[in-house]
Amino acid sequence: MNLVSPGRSDEARRRRRITTAVKYSLRQVRNQLSLLNHQVSGRLDLKDVDLDCLELIGRYGPLSPSVLARRAGLHPATVTGILDRLQRGGWIVRERDPDATDRRAVGVRALRGRSGEVFRLYAGMNTKLDEICADYTEAELELVGNFLRRVTEAGRDATGELSDR
Repeated sequence: MNLVSPGRSDEARRRRRITTAVKYSLRQVRNQLSLLNHQVSGRLDLKDVDLDCLELIGRYGPLSPSVLARRAGLHPATVTGILDRLQRGGWIVRERDPDATDRRAVGVRALRGRSGEVFRLYAGMNTKLDEICADYTEAELELVGNFLRRVTEAGRDATGELSDR
């Protein structure tokens, strides 16, 4: 004897299908953004991971190399090579941290004069995003924004779990 009513079972299947479709769409978004970032980094003569680190430095900097390594989920030696490339390319500057007790402590900050190059390469995507957002109500955009923040947090947690192993 089936204890679950047919309506509930249909609802559960429908919800699973929708959830699967959302997950698939997120994978597609990740793939497309990865391809876009690859094109942007290539135009800037950077590696994809360099562009990722430059984004983190620009958003949260100045950062110490060890903090950058933690935020990026990279080994400190890898970050040293990335910072060397970014500095040679004129994207960042390393400066002594005047507040640190260790005189060798360094902070890394992005050079503002170069950010226009990056913004120009993302201008097409930003314009398309503005057009997409114009089709939604304020309440819908808040819902989408909340969903994306939660997805970002879930990704951060999953990344942390993998890097702790």
